[in-house]
Amino acid sequence: MTQLGQLRERLQRFEGEAHRILSIHEKARSRVVILDVTYAALGGLSIRQDELIRQALRCAEAELYRAAHVMAWAGFMDFLEEKLASDGLVRLAAVRPKWPTKSLEDLRENVNEFQLIEAAKELGLASKNETKALHGMLNKRNECAHPSDYFPDLNETLGYVSEVLRRIRTLMPKTL
Repeated sequence: MTQLGQLRERLQRFEGEAHRILSIHEKARSRVVILDVTYAALGGLSIRQDELIRQALRCAEAELYRAAHVMAWAGFMDFLEEKLASDGLVRLAAVRPKWPTKSLEDLRENVNEFQLIEAAKELGLASKNETKALHGMLNKRNECAHPSDYFPDLNETLGYVSEVLRRIRTLMPKTL
């Protein structure tokens, strides 16, 4: 290995160790890097979902905490909507016959997120407790997306993004 290659390797090890050490401090931006590592372990997202979650992490790094909440939730909802449509919207149409289920885009345009979460519960994708938690996360997202006195900090934002990732991980193996 060349001297330059050795130096690059040592710098990468140093950076990783510095982030690991700094991530224990409450306000350290290195905590975002640690969350990014957690995110990297989560496979199976679409390109759109991947980009939305990455944007949430970039928002957190830039201290745009409300925007990070909104982007993380958008990534989650895209995942949930894709999951609901994974059978061509057949089961959803059976439990919600009056809903527009000709296409996923139709559903996204005409059914609100609260109702989609309720439908996920009815289809067995979420338990009663998980449904309540998802409604709470939606409320938090709404506080961030609309004028309010809620201004999350780094800790709240990292917790929210981490929770979004856990909820996606929980839904991944479930099928309709």
